Amino acid sequence: MQLHVARLCLDCQEVHDARTCPRCTSESFALLSRWVPAPERRAKPRPVVETNEEEVDAYRQLLASGDGAKSSNPWLKRGALIAVLGVGGWLWRRTSAPSASRPGSSGPP
Repeated sequence: MQLHVARLCLDCQEVHDARTCPRCTSESFALLSRWVPAPERRAKPRPVVETNEEEVDAYRQLLASGDGAKSSNPWLKRGALIAVLGVGGWLWRRTSAPSASRPGSSGPP
């Protein structure tokens, strides 16, 4: 059993690695790594990467310029388009309605 997953049941003091204690089925536990420090699991630590400040500044400028590229709110444009299509459809239906449904018409001959 690995130390970083070992759990101590607070009710019966059983050491286990399951969600519930296999002995008393209690869900109250404490991780053993809280009291016993676990060593680094890697064989060798990660190498320290040196950052190039010029490269970091270039990325920051690219990201900052991307925010200002949006000229207006896209939701406003979509809303205007939907409104124009709705009014156009209403006018289309109104002008292409049969003459029988218009008020004051006498109907078919």
